[in-house]
Amino acid sequence: MSKRDLKKYLTSLEKEELEAQILDLYTRFKNVKEFYDFVFNPKEDKLVEVAKTKIANEYFPINRRKPKARRSIAQKHIKHFIELGVNPVLTADVMWFTIEIAQTFNQEKAVKSEAFYKSMAKSFEEAVKFSIQHQLLTDYKTRIVAIYQEAKAQKWSSLPIMETALDMVD
Repeated sequence: MSKRDLKKYLTSLEKEELEAQILDLYTRFKNVKEFYDFVFNPKEDKLVEVAKTKIANEYFPINRRKPKARRSIAQKHIKHFIELGVNPVLTADVMWFTIEIAQTFNQEKAVKSEAFYKSMAKSFEEAVKFSIQHQLLTDYKTRIVAIYQEAKAQKWSSLPIMETALDMVD
């Protein structure tokens, strides 16, 4: 169904029928419920806190012995924030936090996997682009440079990718 057809269908409904359909969607689909819950009670700080805790738990687990260090967990939260329309400043904060926690992890337990460094460089590049897109460079420039300097100090193999992204900052 096209958006145009949907709009035509919705305008043909009575107010009570439309309300009933929205309530049905709300109870059936988790994403719809999350969206309306967020719209009417945004609690962005709590969402950020939960996301940071889960991301940190990937690298420094509380309930298990071995860290999983999966970038996908952070990406899932970031994508969800963007879909909900969370304040870009908070979304960018989580993006930068993800890289910082990975660097802390790498400092303690040097990662041998090339995929880890490539993945973190991709996260760095995405965070730079997001910060530029939302005009947040002035807010995060110090943090961006510090992350790059730490990657350089840790001799990350993905430095050329990060340098290319860093060129967009200047």
